[in-house]
Amino acid sequence: MSDETTAIGANRYTAAAQAFHWVSAALMFAVVPIAWYMTTLEKTDPTREGWYTLHKSIGITILVLSVLRVIWRHLSPPPSLPGDFKRLDAILVHTAHGLLYLLLFAMPISGYLISAAGGHPVVLFGVVPVPALVPVDRSLAHLGSLLHDAGQWALYGLVALHVLATLQHAVIKRDGILGRMLPF
Repeated sequence: MSDETTAIGANRYTAAAQAFHWVSAALMFAVVPIAWYMTTLEKTDPTREGWYTLHKSIGITILVLSVLRVIWRHLSPPPSLPGDFKRLDAILVHTAHGLLYLLLFAMPISGYLISAAGGHPVVLFGVVPVPALVPVDRSLAHLGSLLHDAGQWALYGLVALHVLATLQHAVIKRDGILGRMLPF
């Protein structure tokens, strides 16, 4: 094993952190097209409620995973960035990751506000009712909607930047950064 391989291996995310990352990413890439589709359905469409329930359920799952992910991150801190990272690049990486974490919480919470404050039930995968923790309040539901709508665009931008930065490290720089988050 070369010194470079050993250094990268010692600077990898744990299997749990990798699982949280990839499951969260998969759920995010599932929830977005579901949202796009469900919002095109007529209110009279018999499948509409099922799509909304699925969207809400995936959102709640992302929120629960995000809570567990933050707990795990405190119990098992992530590896530090390689020493050759420039200070500005490190600041950008940490800022982008912080904003992604913020959105992993803000999107499900704002979605929950839309439903709960709008008087719509939230039933996890159509089986487990989620209690309404806020009163029915039209202005609160509207605030949730504004946050959710703005958050989606921020999320699209940040995910695009994240993917582009990953591609830059994997294809152009070939510096092993992607390997830190891969299970192999």
